[in-house]
Amino acid sequence: MKIAVLLSGGVDSSVALYRIINKGYSNIKCYYLKIWVEDELSYIGNCPWQEDLNYVEAICNKFNVPYEIINFQKEYYNKVVSYTIEELKNGNTPSPDIFCNQRIKFGAFFEKINNQYDLVVTGHYAKIQRKESKFLLKQAKDKIKDQSYFLSHLSQKQLSKLYFPLGTLLKSEVRQIAKSINLPNKDRKDSQGICFLGKIKYNEFIKYHLGEKKGNIIEKETGKIIGIHNGYWFFTAGQRRGIKLSNGPWFVIEKDLEKNIIYISHNENYLKQAKRKFLVHEIHWINDTPTNFENFKIKIRHGKKKYSCKLQLITNNLMEISLNKKDQGISPGQFAIFYKNTECLGGAKIFKIIE
Repeated sequence: MKIAVLLSGGVDSSVALYRIINKGYSNIKCYYLKIWVEDELSYIGNCPWQEDLNYVEAICNKFNVPYEIINFQKEYYNKVVSYTIEELKNGNTPSPDIFCNQRIKFGAFFEKINNQYDLVVTGHYAKIQRKESKFLLKQAKDKIKDQSYFLSHLSQKQLSKLYFPLGTLLKSEVRQIAKSINLPNKDRKDSQGICFLGKIKYNEFIKYHLGEKKGNIIEKETGKIIGIHNGYWFFTAGQRRGIKLSNGPWFVIEKDLEKNIIYISHNENYLKQAKRKFLVHEIHWINDTPTNFENFKIKIRHGKKKYSCKLQLITNNLMEISLNKKDQGISPGQFAIFYKNTECLGGAKIFKIIE
């Protein structure tokens, strides 16, 4: 069997490589996907992939596996960055990782290798189960690290070529394996960036593309101006971190795009923002459209929390979702991802909040 492994330089993908080698496979080649353009890096002031590449080389040398760097800068900008920037300008809350997986890691990369490999291995926390002629996407053992939310827009063809060796492990177990075999990156911290962005922070990414524009921060209950922000595009409904004001915690309640105003409150469950019913479109099912929607749960953001819900399919591409509880952070542009037990069934984009 011929296998391609996507290496990021991090611990997860390195342990994934080790586990596939440990299964006895030897016809393996690793790939590092380069996606950032030099103009952005010179603006931000560092080269995030040089450290990545040092670790990729060290890992491949340790296991005597060849590697190749593939440049997807143009594809990444056209298929992920441009979408993200447009969503932010419209005041929405995008999920770039969903499209990075669908369009770059398992889209452009699959097109590039053109069926040269029987299997593509990555360090994602998720499981793929074959059931008759279908491939099911399942949540990982580690429900905190589980990345099924970000993999929810993959197709049957993509899933049929993928294997996630970390799906049956806890993050703590992955770290232990890395230490037990003395991986060069065993103590490297996890990336907090988007996709493969590594050290590049989300706000730096936004600032480079949209700049800054001063605006007022207003307390929702009193109407008082209590601070200044650098642009509504840096904030999303329900946000708590990044509001640099005293007497916190503060929560973002809503945004006025025309006036560039951010409204905040101490009350996380402020009634104007806490919603439970909304419309989604751009619906994607990993398998066929379900015949019924009983016992479905959804996530509206990455994390452990799922909501019980009622789903009403209005058309093939329009659905009304009613949560069993209100959530203060529902925002257009986010994705609602569908689950039944531990299976991820697909997802859809939130575009209108009803009540």
